[in-house]
Amino acid sequence: METMQVRWKEGTGWGVLPEGAASADGVLVFGDSPYFRSEACYADLRRMFPGAHLFGCSSSGSVFGTEISDGDVVASAFKLGRSSVRLASVMVDAATSSEQAGRQLMDALQADDLRHVVVLADGLQVNGSDLARGLNSSGVPVTGGLAGDGTRFGKTWVMADGPARTGQVSALGFYGEITIKSGCFAGWEEFGAERLVTRSAGNVVYEIDKQPALDLYKKYLGELAAELPASGLRFPLSIQQNKSERPLIRTLLAVDESAHSLTFAGDVPEGYLCKLMRTDLDGLIESAGLAAQAAHSAEARSQGLCLVVSCVGRRLVMGQLTEDELEIVQDTLGDGTAVTGFYSYGELAPFSDVMLCQLHNQTMTLTSFYE
Repeated sequence: METMQVRWKEGTGWGVLPEGAASADGVLVFGDSPYFRSEACYADLRRMFPGAHLFGCSSSGSVFGTEISDGDVVASAFKLGRSSVRLASVMVDAATSSEQAGRQLMDALQADDLRHVVVLADGLQVNGSDLARGLNSSGVPVTGGLAGDGTRFGKTWVMADGPARTGQVSALGFYGEITIKSGCFAGWEEFGAERLVTRSAGNVVYEIDKQPALDLYKKYLGELAAELPASGLRFPLSIQQNKSERPLIRTLLAVDESAHSLTFAGDVPEGYLCKLMRTDLDGLIESAGLAAQAAHSAEARSQGLCLVVSCVGRRLVMGQLTEDELEIVQDTLGDGTAVTGFYSYGELAPFSDVMLCQLHNQTMTLTSFYE
């Protein structure tokens, strides 16, 4: 595998085009900029990488090696030797649910030599939990994430061989002789009393312990309640069906003052146990290192690519130290691995010892690719 990276910045445009760009097989593109959403961005990328699948999404911060940036676009191209890629897309609307979209994508990519699928989805119109259920229909490993929009929570966009669009779910399948590994770790800890979700509908929670969910959240957040929903990213919710199940983390996306409800990035079913969560910087950075160890391969001595999908909530907590989690990833994987990715509204990945893809929040999720 050969990799190359280039970045677009306001005022200066694209940097020097890497040698070999015209022969690239795929390009991962991430950006937090109006330019990313424009037809001009796609046209420029298509001119630079004429034979490649162009695949990416809007971000809450884009990753270029060990740097995080806003207001720009990062493109990471790769050329394959013994493997290949295919791209599929589905629009989620009234006629196509998130779960159906997942199934349709896996059906479109299915083949005997399909090794892995990376999925990028609209972060606000797609139900990540339902999407994961559909993606698990074929039994092929899946990783990816939900597109971001900073802390604005307005619209999110996905690019898949065309100008970026809202409401889109896209998947890039990898076939043939390629080594792909993933790691997914959080670094958050539960605190406070264990409670019960007593009324919810999908990803909207109305009551916890028969109390209005928003009121309970505000009680815990104190002065930070005035900054909801953004401040809620610092205090995600741990949920589990029962004590024998591994907890999942859910990030707060929106609040409804009139209904006193909370909207999360994934389903929070009635009857589930829940606890608030918090973290410290050491815990987050350590979890990034654990994810990198899980994604590390013996093939890392050759050139490879690592896709980082980390939650916007982690970035808010770490602030200027966020790049520390990228540095530990780069150090673990080595200089031969090009690192790219984005800060997201949700991460799609299996736990390290479980095949099924699940929606996570507040995790560092890595996927490494080597030939």
